[in-house]
Amino acid sequence: QVQLVESGGGLVQAGGSLRLSCAASGRTFTIYAMRWFRQAPGKEREFVAAVNWSGGNTDYADSVKGRFTISRDNAKNTVSLQMNSLKPEDTAVYYCAADATGLRYWGQGTQVTVSS
Repeated sequence: QVQLVESGGGLVQAGGSLRLSCAASGRTFTIYAMRWFRQAPGKEREFVAAVNWSGGNTDYADSVKGRFTISRDNAKNTVSLQMNSLKPEDTAVYYCAADATGLRYWGQGTQVTVSS
């Protein structure tokens, strides 16, 4: 199995920045991609960003392109999400996910609140 622990959420004003981190442990050698999702109150969980664990290729939701950057550190088994120019609509619980040999593992989530 893979265990994921997120950190870095908090309260920020619109236009500000936050950096989320996700530390993976366990059978990390099985991971081939890492993703961030978010879920706002009353809404479905949605994809935010993804990074390929080996080649580093990235993908973003249109709503965050140009503002968010996902990166990984294979040596430390961590993935980060740098969030700039935050908007109130970015308010959500952010979840880290690891795709590994046919399974998807989830972290516990971290709250991001952007005030207007």
